[in-house]
Amino acid sequence: MRSYVEPLKIGQVMPGGVVAEVVDSRSADLPTGTLVTAALGWQTHGVVTKATIRGVVDPKLGPSSAALSVLGMTGVTAHYGLLELCKPKAGETVLVTAASGAVGSIAGQIAKIKGCRVVGVAGGPEKCRYVVEELGFDACVDYKAPDFEAQLAAATPNYINVVFENVGGPVLDAVMMRVADHARVALCGNISQYNSKEAYGFKGLRQVLMHRVTVYAFVIAEHRDYYPTALADLSVWLKEGKLKYKEDVADGLGSAPDAFIRMLTGGNLGKQLVRVS
Repeated sequence: MRSYVEPLKIGQVMPGGVVAEVVDSRSADLPTGTLVTAALGWQTHGVVTKATIRGVVDPKLGPSSAALSVLGMTGVTAHYGLLELCKPKAGETVLVTAASGAVGSIAGQIAKIKGCRVVGVAGGPEKCRYVVEELGFDACVDYKAPDFEAQLAAATPNYINVVFENVGGPVLDAVMMRVADHARVALCGNISQYNSKEAYGFKGLRQVLMHRVTVYAFVIAEHRDYYPTALADLSVWLKEGKLKYKEDVADGLGSAPDAFIRMLTGGNLGKQLVRVS
């Protein structure tokens, strides 16, 4: 099935973003000891240049690992999809699917900072409690509950103005039944369908038409120039205590396959990381 990246070939390094320390340098721009973010994948060592790194990690902004979560791709993704594309207004209802995940948790908190009523969708009572009690969402609906659609309706009595969508499938079907007129939808992820052999049909097209909904599909890799804008906000909010984030850290490169599967099946909480010693 086609995607926005080429399929991995046998023998290739499994891709992934890393925070790495420069241990040997031939560049004055990247002296030994510099921490950088780069797309080095699942390996203990790699070679980078100033042109191939994603950026130099600024320890003044937060912990180095945050450059892979709230101060990295996931945080920038949340900022761009919510604020640049959907532009929520104070008082509007914002719904975030995969609300306990790395991107969804930040998107929902940004919406709260902007004065919105925020409803999350997550899998299981524990994740829903985390979303409400720790992240400060106004409500969270368990998509695994037998009465999920009824709970969703009760949590969105005035319907949904902005949807930050990470899941797809039946969850998106249910959410689209609750959109308000002129709602905006940020299509960020489709995690329930990534391992599916057959494409799942989109059942919300009628709602898109009837309620004049604007749908934005985006991939943050195409918007590298937006990083400084997002990080300027995210770093301040983090220092002010307005943003909370959680890291689910597995130890050792050998644990990466299990950690990756756990992330795809919703077994993690927050950003899934692997500590490579």
